[in-house]
Amino acid sequence: MPRMIDLIRASAVPATLMQAAAKGALSVPPQEMIEILVYLANHNRVFGDQASLTLAGWDERLSRAAASDPSTPQEVLEYLIAPKNLRPVLLAGLLENPSVAEDSLVALSAAGSREVVEAMLKSPRVQGSPVLREALTSNPNLTKTEAASLAEAPAPTPPQGGGSPPPPPHPPAAPEEVLAETALNEPAALDDVLDQGLTAYLAEHASEITAEQDTPFQPIGGFYENFVPGPEEPLAEAPAPGATAAAPATMAAPKKAAGSRKTHLSHDEERGSALQKIAKLDIKGRIQLAMKGNKEERSLLIRDGTKIVALAVLESPKIGDAEAERFASQKNVLEAVLRAIPMKRRFAKHYGIVRNLVFNPRTPLDVSLGLMKNILVHDLRNLAGNKEVSETVRKLALKMFKQKMDSSRKD
Repeated sequence: MPRMIDLIRASAVPATLMQAAAKGALSVPPQEMIEILVYLANHNRVFGDQASLTLAGWDERLSRAAASDPSTPQEVLEYLIAPKNLRPVLLAGLLENPSVAEDSLVALSAAGSREVVEAMLKSPRVQGSPVLREALTSNPNLTKTEAASLAEAPAPTPPQGGGSPPPPPHPPAAPEEVLAETALNEPAALDDVLDQGLTAYLAEHASEITAEQDTPFQPIGGFYENFVPGPEEPLAEAPAPGATAAAPATMAAPKKAAGSRKTHLSHDEERGSALQKIAKLDIKGRIQLAMKGNKEERSLLIRDGTKIVALAVLESPKIGDAEAERFASQKNVLEAVLRAIPMKRRFAKHYGIVRNLVFNPRTPLDVSLGLMKNILVHDLRNLAGNKEVSETVRKLALKMFKQKMDSSRKD
């Protein structure tokens, strides 16, 4: 199965996917996404400008990782180090990346801005390279004192024993993996982990939360989807426009015999109670409940029409594999939720979740195509005959099924 970048190079994807690619909206690994963006920026007249804009604002953490990783494709490194594209926050990683050609740094040393000069003066690689030091001395933004210091810089001291310097530390684990692992191995610390995760999420999405702060709970599919009342629980009348948020509070409470004490609620009663609770919360309250609440509350909040709330559910380390499988198969969730699920490593490793996403007709096409390489032969056959998914998915499933069958016969 070819990578998405190979399909794009071969012009084998529709224009809608090319447009999504230029906006960085494909469900592919970050390393491949930045490679796609650079390719479009360098070679595609239609979507190149959009790809350049996307790269200019690309996630800083992911950009730093690409800039400092020696395995990053050469075309990507050359794009990032080019003076017209250079983001100052990436310079430190690019300077020390052995895969960045010294020739590219020579040109930057001689003509870079004052900010570039300051970064290069702090760079061990620059200080250890006579070629780069000499090029930097010709930079008009260098002071006389700094130029004199460069001229007097001693030759670099090789590490003792002739060994190479220690490798850079491994990048930190993704936040959701840290939360999930802590929740699994240290149950006593779960509350602290949840509080830290919630604080970080609220801070990261502060602007979106402010913009959506007055948006009430409006689940995809409506309030009463999947809610089946008991014999004494008639459905309330459909809420009038403008009264959506208060609708669950109008549901009739289950009648109880006088003097009786009910210690356990039925599933339907729990769901009705959760709806009433959620409907009273503002957006921050719903985000908190999405990350810290119970399974019933998460099953409702994953359907929240406000994206920032629905995505908060996926940040909860309390989600189990079976729960994530159910989310992946749901049609009454935002496409953003289905796009975000495989971006979580702990979900992407689970075959049942991947399979449900591919079989879900609401999953964005680029996400389905990117995940199909992981689908087993018997599921490919079923997918090829599934009339609910798009024709593109069916055709590719049939093609992959035939290829795998031919390959197995040859073996």
